[in-house]
Amino acid sequence: MARDLNGKVAIVTGGTSGIGRDTAILFAKEGAKVVVAGRREVEGKETMDLVRGEGGDGLFVKTDVSKAADVQALVQKTVEKFGRLDIAFNNAGVEGEWIPIVDQSEEAWDSTININLKGVWLCLKYEIRQMLKQGGGGAICNMSSVSGWMGSAGAATYSASKHGVIGLTKSAALETARSGIRVNAVCPAVIETPMGERIFGEPEMRKFALGFHPIGRFGTPIEVAEAVVWMCSDKASFMTGQSLILDGGFLAGPNPPA
Repeated sequence: MARDLNGKVAIVTGGTSGIGRDTAILFAKEGAKVVVAGRREVEGKETMDLVRGEGGDGLFVKTDVSKAADVQALVQKTVEKFGRLDIAFNNAGVEGEWIPIVDQSEEAWDSTININLKGVWLCLKYEIRQMLKQGGGGAICNMSSVSGWMGSAGAATYSASKHGVIGLTKSAALETARSGIRVNAVCPAVIETPMGERIFGEPEMRKFALGFHPIGRFGTPIEVAEAVVWMCSDKASFMTGQSLILDGGFLAGPNPPA
């Protein structure tokens, strides 16, 4: 189904791999110009090669979303190159250390929160400023998680950051609704990405995690990308302040591992 993104300009943070990469490519396929942001230049340029391989146009901007100057420069370079900003997928994130609270260092807390939560806040701040400067209108999707809806023993910092993203999403949506800017979030369960491999790659851990997905498998990056692109298109024009759960049944009920 065509989503009418021709001529739109989209930013994708964390576009160097996984969900971000697949979303950037899909935006390009749908006709958008894509600005990919991330900390890893080699992987970012690989994403841009894939975007151009689909006939798309775009730009890679090395960005640390936890730094205000980097995020401000990202938006500025987007506007300098393409003249405007219509869409943003604030996807950059890290898993941090998955250990009990009593063993967690302050440095590990700060690192995870700075990227996963402060980073989304900074992106919203500068993206919304630009959209308002243009006269309003636009669509933003933030990356949360099923961990934004539940606690998780051993992953308190990650869970707290993703809960925070949902709160930011709702608040930003309320602040911008009358300006025609829509702000939503996507909340995946385990997805087959490098991050997912780091957390659940060990055979026993993988088997344990699969048991919480009634559908019997983990998700794929393109399944999340399809949802993000839809939420950022006019097909979702009445949707704002919402969190779309893509979890293979994870949150539908208690599903202990088999």
